Amino acid sequence: MTRTTLLKALGKPLLAAVATLAAGAASAGELRPAGAASLDLGSLAGVAYYTPEPAGYRVVVTLAPRAAAPASRFEAVLAAGQSVTVSTPRQAGRTARTVTIARTGDAVTVTPARARETVEATASIE
Repeated sequence: MTRTTLLKALGKPLLAAVATLAAGAASAGELRPAGAASLDLGSLAGVAYYTPEPAGYRVVVTLAPRAAAPASRFEAVLAAGQSVTVSTPRQAGRTARTVTIARTGDAVTVTPARARETVEATASIE
């Protein structure tokens, strides 16, 4: 599945925001409310965005295999100082591919993480 096909499948509201960010989304980047960032987790591609809520910032991650298949969605509400890591497993003995989404004050950043020791898929709020 190409990035364009994936974004069309995720909905037109995200398409414009992701297209704007796609050129600079390879490294850590700050999101704006309802803005979006492209995610690359190896065999999965997707987008992340957040919306402010009374309890914290609701972070939404939608992922789909690069081959045609239904997408998966992950959501978390982040209070100031919290982060969430989304990862995908790889072959035995290889490190997982990860992306960390963190809230510092009123800013939300998306950072592709460097190689980690774990080879398991994790989705945890730290």
